[in-house]
Amino acid sequence: MFIDQATIQVYAGSGGAGAEAFRRESGVPRGGPSGGDGGKGGDVVLVVDPNAATLLDLTYRQHYRAERGQHGEGSNRTGRSGKDLEIPVPAGTVARDAETGELLGELVGPDDRLLVAKGGRGGRGNARFATATRQAPRHWESGEEGQERRISLELKLIADVGLVGEPNAGKSTFLSVVSAARPKVAEYPFTTLQPALGVVSLSGQRSYVIADIPGIIEGAHEGKGLGLQFLRHVERTRTLVFMVPVDGLDPAAEYARLRAELVAHSSELAARPHCLVLTKADLLGGESPPVVPAPEAWATLLVSSVSRQGIPELLEALWARSRAAAEEDPEPDVWTP
Repeated sequence: MFIDQATIQVYAGSGGAGAEAFRRESGVPRGGPSGGDGGKGGDVVLVVDPNAATLLDLTYRQHYRAERGQHGEGSNRTGRSGKDLEIPVPAGTVARDAETGELLGELVGPDDRLLVAKGGRGGRGNARFATATRQAPRHWESGEEGQERRISLELKLIADVGLVGEPNAGKSTFLSVVSAARPKVAEYPFTTLQPALGVVSLSGQRSYVIADIPGIIEGAHEGKGLGLQFLRHVERTRTLVFMVPVDGLDPAAEYARLRAELVAHSSELAARPHCLVLTKADLLGGESPPVVPAPEAWATLLVSSVSRQGIPELLEALWARSRAAAEEDPEPDVWTP
């Protein structure tokens, strides 16, 4: 099951209390304060798990508590610090404070870590309060409380190329042809109900990732259909592919609707480089393809996933475009509301 949103409650560990103690040592007739400090509470940290693909595991357990620090002891012994609690999440996870909406950070790289709740500081023991005029203090501190937070997690798939189109535009068929992905393919609309990733392998050990999302219908930015729910998954892509079938009633109007929906959803996403791909060329039967004005597209190509017409040229063009975009901006901006 593909789960791309989850909300969890995290509790960092509280710090241990400082100790009140006095030395009783041979050769030290008056002794002195010897209460040690309390240990620091454990932090709660999100870490990238390369084997995780969804946030499903976080829906089964919603409360996460780090270990508290131990109390200080006599003989100036500091309490043991609490262990940090690491919560594995898939790459592409965005974390926000669920109460305020504050962006806490994003985890993209395989070694990324994000502190979401800080452990409390340990309290000072009475040895810390000794002065020249106050040589036997009985004062000590309690440990600080650990931070408690409700965290909203959102997964945005990481891909080089994002496929955008209305239902039955041929996106899933294309993905199944060019990669090992096996999305559901049928002749009725809305066969794609969740995002799918496919890895395209080219000669020379070249490869890149393509993301397919459910079809976008008019009004998707207002919550109609499934498009709005999954548009976040193409926000990290370096280039977009607008797929428009040649057998549609009005391919030019369909392309214009797709562009309008992206602009309404996010102007930054709509400004991402894109190409126009006219699909199902095998249905033309020798006729000329429809004319679809696309002045903002970096290319317009005609393909057929059934006959493989134009597929090699498209894959090479997407590789070149995604690599050029990676060199210009290694970490493309991610749209935020």
